This record gives sequence, C-alpha cells and structure tokens, in this order.
Amino acid sequence: MTLTNSLNTRKAQLILSGLGQHFVSPRKTRDKRKTQTLVEFPGAELRRRRLLNQMQRLMNPTSSPTGHPPTAPGSPSVEAEVNNMLDDLDFVDVGSVEVEMSKESSSDMPSNSEILPQKRRILPDKSAEALYGNWRKVIPTLVDPQLKYYARTLSQAKQQTCYVYSLIVLLHHGLFPTAPSQPRMAVSVELLSFYRALFERSCDAINALASALRTHYSRRGFQVTDSRGDIVHEPFCRGLGHAVQWYDVLQVEIERQADAALQKSRDLVATRFQRPELPRPDGLQYGRCAPLLVQRCPACFGGGLFGRPVHQGGDIHVATDGNFHHRHRRSAGDCPRFYEPTYFLPKQFVDAVGLRIDVQRKRPVKAHAPIVPDEAIDLCENAYEAADGKKQKAAMDSFDDTGIMALICRHDIPLFFANIDSPGEQQKYSVALIEHLFSLLPPQATVVTLYDVGCVLARSIAKFDILPEDVTSRLRFATTAMHAYGHEWACQLEHNPRMCVGLGLSDGEGTERLWSRFVRLIGVERSSSRQRRLWLIDRQATAIGSEMKADLGEWIKRRHKRGVKDQGCMALDVINRCETSVEDLRAQWTDQRQSQLSIRAHAPARLRKELDTVLSLQADLDASDRALQTTKTMLEKETASDDTLDVLESLQRGHDRLMDKVETLFSSLNVQDRFPELDGVNLDFVRVLLMARDLKMNIRKRAIASFFEWDKLDRAVGGSHQTLGTKLHQHTRKAIAKRQPALMTAIRKFNLYCERLELLHDPTWNIPLPTPLPTKLAELRGDQTLMQDVWITPSIGEVPRWLEDSDIRDGIRALLKRDRCQEEQTRLVMEAGNLCRFFQEELTALELSLRLPETLSYDIATEALEFPPTPDTVVKSASHCAIAHSGAPQNTTPQFASVTMQALAEDEPALPEEDDVEPALPEEEDLAEVEPEQAALADILEGDIAGAEIEEDQDLVANVCAQVVWDSPEDLVVDDFCAPPSQYPHGIVSGHAATRTTTSSSSFPRQIFEPRDISFLASPTALLNDVCINGCAILLQMAISNPTVATFSTHDLPRIRYNATDNMLWRNSSWTRYWEKDVWVLPIHRASNIGHWVLCVIYLSRKELHLFDSLAERKPWKHDVKDIMKFICRLLIVARYHNKEVHIDLDGWVARPLTIKALQTNGYDCGVWILANIIAVLRGRQITGLREDEMKDLRYYLHTRVLSLPVD
Repeated sequence: MTLTNSLNTRKAQLILSGLGQHFVSPRKTRDKRKTQTLVEFPGAELRRRRLLNQMQRLMNPTSSPTGHPPTAPGSPSVEAEVNNMLDDLDFVDVGSVEVEMSKESSSDMPSNSEILPQKRRILPDKSAEALYGNWRKVIPTLVDPQLKYYARTLSQAKQQTCYVYSLIVLLHHGLFPTAPSQPRMAVSVELLSFYRALFERSCDAINALASALRTHYSRRGFQVTDSRGDIVHEPFCRGLGHAVQWYDVLQVEIERQADAALQKSRDLVATRFQRPELPRPDGLQYGRCAPLLVQRCPACFGGGLFGRPVHQGGDIHVATDGNFHHRHRRSAGDCPRFYEPTYFLPKQFVDAVGLRIDVQRKRPVKAHAPIVPDEAIDLCENAYEAADGKKQKAAMDSFDDTGIMALICRHDIPLFFANIDSPGEQQKYSVALIEHLFSLLPPQATVVTLYDVGCVLARSIAKFDILPEDVTSRLRFATTAMHAYGHEWACQLEHNPRMCVGLGLSDGEGTERLWSRFVRLIGVERSSSRQRRLWLIDRQATAIGSEMKADLGEWIKRRHKRGVKDQGCMALDVINRCETSVEDLRAQWTDQRQSQLSIRAHAPARLRKELDTVLSLQADLDASDRALQTTKTMLEKETASDDTLDVLESLQRGHDRLMDKVETLFSSLNVQDRFPELDGVNLDFVRVLLMARDLKMNIRKRAIASFFEWDKLDRAVGGSHQTLGTKLHQHTRKAIAKRQPALMTAIRKFNLYCERLELLHDPTWNIPLPTPLPTKLAELRGDQTLMQDVWITPSIGEVPRWLEDSDIRDGIRALLKRDRCQEEQTRLVMEAGNLCRFFQEELTALELSLRLPETLSYDIATEALEFPPTPDTVVKSASHCAIAHSGAPQNTTPQFASVTMQALAEDEPALPEEDDVEPALPEEEDLAEVEPEQAALADILEGDIAGAEIEEDQDLVANVCAQVVWDSPEDLVVDDFCAPPSQYPHGIVSGHAATRTTTSSSSFPRQIFEPRDISFLASPTALLNDVCINGCAILLQMAISNPTVATFSTHDLPRIRYNATDNMLWRNSSWTRYWEKDVWVLPIHRASNIGHWVLCVIYLSRKELHLFDSLAERKPWKHDVKDIMKFICRLLIVARYHNKEVHIDLDGWVARPLTIKALQTNGYDCGVWILANIIAVLRGRQITGLREDEMKDLRYYLHTRVLSLPVD
C-alpha cells in the first residue's frame, strides 16, 4: 500500500527560504459519539418535577397564606414569584430550572436538539424588573414597622423570637427578608445595621461577610445542603447582598421622610425669625442658600450675608476635579433602577450643558482683555491632560462609564458628582457642576472655584457664552495649590491660591483627599452593575460628608492652630529678617506682578526655532569661510594657476552673497520689532537666553513630577495616608530613579547656559541673568527660583530689587503667606459663626419637630441625628423657641440663644494687621518643627549621578555654614605699598596695544591680554573685566612670590554655584596646589546692572573669612558666604579624593569684613581695589593702605606690567 502525504501533515508543508510560512498544527478530529450525543444529568428530571409541584402548591389559592388569587402558570407574575422565591437562595440551581421550564413549554422541539450557548445578560430582563418592582412596592410599607422596631428595641437587649414568614412580622421581630415575597431566608436587622456602619468606614464587602457567616456556622456544626444533600459552598452571598441593598434603601427612605418632616420645622423657624433686609454699609445682602447645601456644609452655606467681591475672596470656596479610576466595565451590565442618587447630577442636564458648549464654540470669540497672556495659558493647556477633553483616558469599548467629576467645599465635604461617560475630562462636567451650584445659591452670592486647569476654563468662559452673565460676574477661577506649581509663572501670579487675594489657606486639594477615601471602591465598582456603582459612590459620599460635617468644629480649630498660627508666625519671622518694611515689600510685589504678566515677557516658541535655524546656517557659513581662507593662504604660498585663483575668488564672492542673505534673513525675523528692547543685544546671547528659558520650563515640569512622587512616598512612610503596597512602592521608586537622570541632565545643561550667559553678558544691556539650579532634589525642592521664568527683556533703569535681591523675594513670599493667614483667620471667624447659627437653628427645628403631632412617628429617627457637644444654655433656648413655635403658651418672647464666640487663648495671638509698626517676633517654641527627610528615598534622591560624591560628602557640603560678624578683625595689618605715579594722568597711553601673553609654566597657566582688555587698564574710568582681574592677579603673584597663598580665578566660585563636576573643579584649580597653602584668595563678581568686584581671603588654619568690598555693602555677603563655604568644602573633598593630605574641619568658621566704611565713591574702580588688596595679601598684610585717588596710579602700574609682556 502506497502512503500519500496529506496537506495537513508537517511533511507536506512547502519548504521556503528565510523564516518560511507559519505552520499550524492540524486539529485532531473528535469522536462524533462523544460530541453529538445529548447528555442528561442524573436527577435533573426529578428536581424539575419537584420544583413544579412546589410552585403549583404555592400558586394554589386554597393553600396561599396571603390570599392571592390564582394565577395561570407561565404568566409574568408567576415568573416574578418564582424569582422571588429563588432569589435569596444560592444553593438552588436556577439555571437548570430555567432550562427545564423552557423545555417543557417548547414541546415541539426535538429532545436531542443541540442547546445553543446563551450570551451573558448585561441588561435587566423582565424578571429582574419585576423583582425590583416588588421591592420598590414593599419598601414604603416597611417604614412604619422599622420605626416601631427601633422604638421598642432602642437601648434594649434583643429577645429570641420564632421564625415567621410575614414581612411585617419578620421586621417586627428584627429580621429583614431577602426577597420581597415568600422569603426563605431573613437576616438580623442588627447585623445589617452593623454592616451599614462598617460599609461607611470601609467599602462593599458582601463576599467577605457571606464567607465569614458560612465559616462561622460550619465551625458550629451547621452545614447548608441542597436537595441532593451536597454542601453548598456559598449559601449566603446572593440573599445577603439583596438584604444589604434593600435594607439600605429602606433606611434612606426613613431618613428622607424624617428629613422632610424636619424641613417643615426648619422653614417655620426660618420664616418666623427672618431678618429684615436693611441696607448694610459693607454692601452685603441678606440671603439663604438651599437647604440641601446648608445640610451638607453649614460652615460654608449656613451664613446669611452674601455679596463679597470675587477679587477679595468671594463668599464661598469650592474645588472640582475628575478621577478616571472609578470606571465601570461594559461587560458588568446593569440592573433595574432601585435608588435615586442624591449627589449625582442627571445625565440629561450634563449632556444639555455639553451641547450648549459645542454650540457656543462655533460662534465668534467674544471681545475680552486677558489678564494672563495667551502664550502662557497655551503652555498650561498643553502641559495638563485634564485640559485636553479629547484625550482618551479609558477604552470606551471596554468601559461605558469612565470616571466621576466631584465638586467639594473648602472643608473637603462632597457636594455634587457628575458621572463621566466620555473618553476625556471635558469641560461640560465642571461647568454643569458649577451651574448647578449657582442654582442653589442666593442671586448675590459669589464663588471662587479651584480647578487643576482653572486658568484654561476661565479663558474658555471669557471667550464664549458658556455660562450666563449673572453667573460669570460672580465667579472666579484659581488653580489648586499643588498643581499650581506646574503652571507657567505668569499663570501662577493670577491663579495660584497662595498669591490670590482673599483665598486664605484654601488649597483646593480636598478632591485628592476625597479620592484617597474612595480608593477602596475602585475594584468593586468596575464589576458591579451601573446602578449599583452609583449607589456605592453615593452612599459612601453620604457617609464621608456626615463624618466631615460632624468634624467641622475640630477642623476650624486645627486650621487656626496649624495654619494661621504656625504659618503666620513663621512668615513674620522671615519678614523681620529681611530688614525691609511691609510697604516696600508690597510695592515690590506689585511691580513684579505687572512686569511678569506683561506679554513682552513671553517669547513665542517660533521665534526661538527661527533663531536656531538662522544661527545654524550662519555657523555653517562661518565654517566654509574658514575653509576658504585656509585654502587661499595655502595657494598663495605656492604657485597656483590663474584659473585656480579665479575659481577661489568666485567662491569668495558667492560666500559673501550668502552672508548678506543670512543677514537679510535675520532681519526678516523682526526680533527688534517683536522685542524692541533686544535691539543691540548679541544674537548668540538672545538665542542662549531663549533656550535657557524653555529648558527651565521643562525642568520645572520634571521636578514637580518628582516632587509629587516624593510626597506620595513621604505620606506613606509617615502614615498620614494609606500605605503603599510593595508593588506600588517599588513602581514609585523605579519611576523616580528612571526620571532622575534626565532631570539632572537638564539641570546641568541649564547651569551651562547660565555660565555661557554670564560670559556673553554685557551690563549695559540691563538683562538680569538667570540663577543656576541645585542638582539635588532635596535642595531643588526648597529653591524658590525654580518657579520663576527666565527674564528675557531688559529692565528699564536699574534692575528691580525683587529680581536682584533674594532677601526681597523671600520677604515677598513671607508677606503673601502672612496676608493669606490673615484672610484665613477672618474666614474662620465667619465660618465659626455660620456653624453656631446652624446648630442653633437646627436644635430649634428638632425640638419643634418633636412637639408637632404629625412628626411623632419620626422621634426615633430625629433623635438619632448626631450633634456635637452643645452648651446647656443653647439647648434650653432652643426648647423655649420650639415651644413658642408649636403654639404652647409661654410668657417670654421667643428668641435665638445668644451665641458667644470664644476669644482666642492667650497662647494663640491673632496676627497683627499691616498698621502694626513692630510686629512681635514668634517665640522659639511656637515655630513649626521641620521634619527630616524620609530614609526611604535616600538611595534614590541622593543616588549615583554624574559629578556626585558619596552621601556623607554631599551632606557635608549641604550643611556647611559660617557665622557673619559685622566687625572688622582686631589688629589689622595695613599694607604700605605705593604704586609709582602715572605719567599719563588722562589715561591716554601711547604706542600700539598688541596682544600680550605670559609664558606657560608648570606653576602658572598662560594668560592672554587682548587689545580690548589692555584698553580697560589704560582708561582711568573703565570697568575691569575678568581677564584683567585674573591675568593681573597671576602677574602680581609671579612678581610677589608667597608660597603660602593660592590665588583662584573669578570663574571658580561660579562653578560651585553651577554645580560643576569634581573633575572640572580639579582640572581648573589643581595648578594652585591649594591643599598645601594656608591662605586662599578668591575674587568674586556680583552680577548687577553694572557689575561689582569683591574679594574674599580665606585663612584655613584660623577658620576665618576676610571679606573685602570697596563699597562696604553688608547684605550681599549673606549669600556669598554660603557659596564660599561650599567652595572650601568641595575643594577639600576633591583634594582628598585625589589622595592629598587635607584636614576638613568646617565647624566654627567666622566671616568678618575688612572694612565697614566705603572706600570707593565712583562706579568703576572696584576691580582695581581688589587687585590692590591682593597685593597686600601677597605681601603678608591684610588690607591695602591705598586711597581712592591712588587707584589711577595702580592702573598705570598694572598697565605697564602687561605691556612688558612679549607680543603674541
């Protein structure tokens, strides 16, 4: 027999080169006897007949305990009864019952026909609708029995009762049914009440409770079995779930009816004691918020005066934010509607708002005057995902509900929710929440809304008629405090709550705290039905709101102590240290806002790209020009043909034409037209400045992201928030470690830009230079310059103090903090009054309700209301008022109890007003304690980066300091050096000033003096540059040999400020052999409008810093001394790293000025003065004895020494 290859065998596959075709193993044929035979389960027919007989007995009118009329089998009511009967049992095979019933009703179907698989039902069917309809009918009838049960068992032990089937009798004996009719199982009301309280503190845990009950009964010897005697593994889950759900619906109905009865009393109390609407001098008007808002947060909405301007903080502060973790899987399906959410806005209302927004966006933009430049808002919009409503944050094919949007008050109490069913966080949700809030407020109430992208939403509302005019005139937007630092600096000036007048200490981050409390519901929500998901969120929000409402008094006390008192005292301490009056600080802050909100402070990104293109083209042309010149020089030295020279000349002419076109192209950029202040500024300087500005924006975003992750770990380690699991903790650590190298690289690149800008800078441009950033996240987090953009336009006149003086910047921040604390204190007093007034009226209404006959049945429900401890006088007054309202005779006139605000304790003084001349310094024990860094981040945040050393050395550098004593050292040795008199009194030196150079040696680096540098020495009024200072210092050290003195360059201290690597420090300073010297000479340049030279002489053995400033200024040394101490520490560490014997002792250092009286009266001799003092140090003295009129002689002396050098 011949075997043939089948196409389904591996041997028959074609052989191809390369990877070939994908081979799929053939399917193995199945035996038809196993696959086409219908298998009947043993005992299924018997169970079917038993269940049918049982249903027939139940439907028989003669045996019905409730007296229902007979119903034909197969009718909808019969199906509902069957489902009611089976709904509370987990051990009945419902699926097999349905199959058997369908087989009986379809007798024409062949017995051996194949049963098709059914899809999972995701929408409620008729039986489910009937079941939920029966529950909705039963719940109102159980209200009165439940109240009677409460009245009978309140504060009493539960008695043992027999099991009965009537629902009312069941509830009378403390049992709640698991089905609306003919239940087979009932659950103790006490257990359901306990679970309800447990749910408010945790989340939905039906499976856990059902498993716990099964385990408990199993251990006691009780096993639940089915009809065949098999043990049922989950006998309680379904019935217990229905009991919990519908028991909560019953409690909600009771609370609704009790609140409705109580609301009648509230309205009566409010109308009887309504205040007359008299005009007030402050312009505020009387009004009342909707009862719903008052009940949710009486501190915010319980007041009676409204109309405070929004630019002064407004009446009410709310915050809104979206969360896309609370999704719902489409496959989880839905159930019939059984609960009316009290927090969620109707979907029809939200969709109508979205449709109105779409219509308005198609219309022309309204005329408006933006406060923040659109360039800054565009950058904010691109930086945040919340501003991109089209960005898909959840897969719509898998999820039908993608998240929720919350609106909360400033006390973190949830007010309303909007269900998000779109891919992104569209503006319709926040607008709908705000519009619904305004519909419940008095017509004169003003609101401040804090939102992550509040600046973007504010611009949209200003450009389009999204909200009515009467709403937008009473609405103001701000960003949340944590997210504000990710916005542009110009946006922060207007929308940062810490910089907005009237916002106090409201941070808008309560939504994040709310999401942290909702985190346990995320997993349950995704697998629940859509209606049950809304029920879970709504009930959890109710529990959270009730808890926070009861804690409002403690919240106000905590905010006053930790916020107003502690932060206010710290701010006052900073203001006192900056030695500037409050009026001056406020004027500087006003100037800063006006300057940085100007549209001139925001260069378009297109300009930077165009500059890069032009400069790249010019760089290429410069390279070609050098190549042409080199070729021309080579050809001129050799004999070249005329044709070759003609070609070379043609190339030169073509190159000149291209250079002219590049100049024309640069002129077409209109940099001077867009920024006329930059006219005359070096093009390379402008390019680097714009690149530094863009890079700093990128650094700020990266750093803030790292700060958020840092805070997440800090809170978890500190225990203030939910602990992170091992997996999430590791992910967070890996995210920080992954992003840190890119952040450090960007910072080092920015610092190189700063160094490059300092070299290219001309003081006559009046453009402030950016400040370098630290390369350690711990220091970067506290660096306030991180939040400020790079200044890209010249300052008119002198450089502003707020830009030049760091003490002024610190003082401005402290002033803003003090203002916010004062505003917070005022708002806390108002909220405390609202809270007392609310509890007073609520007690009166409650007492009245207890005395009205129509509300007697709700006594138990109203007595269960939670109130904080209340003085007896208030309770008695509320009782008298209630008696008066109920119509009982009394002799006294009804009135509210007098509320006395408790005065501040002596140890909690109020913040002084601005008029206080000398604010009191905070006591030492009142200052807030600074917490140490968390050890969990030490291996990441202090980890391996380029240029970093071991952790001990880093901490040593970060903590070095010296005490500044503003007294000259005793027994100063004055130098008697005298420079020869100048032969050119007018500074005109004859002769050609060619380039001069020093000879290179192992002791001193080579110095080059260009003609421009020499001209500075020749002119008696010229400012010396860094070449003059460094070169002349080397010449002086070569002439005056002193083996104990090491003279550094003016570029060495900036390298410390720019966080240069250790290799760079060693390469530029090792020639001095400083580790062998006891005296270090360090010239320092202070960048200002004209620049200023100072000198620091370091005595290592004596631990002294001698500070020389010819103008005798004190304040700038405060920051210079910190950098000098870092300079000393870094150099000693680097020397030790290179195996040099050094002794590092940085404790007990003292810095003293060499003179406290100004030696210089002009504005150009500062560089000559420090060279004079370098001469004194080299000669073994401490300070120069030259006078100001001798500076021209010293210039001449230095000039002649430079001219004596050989010509290059």
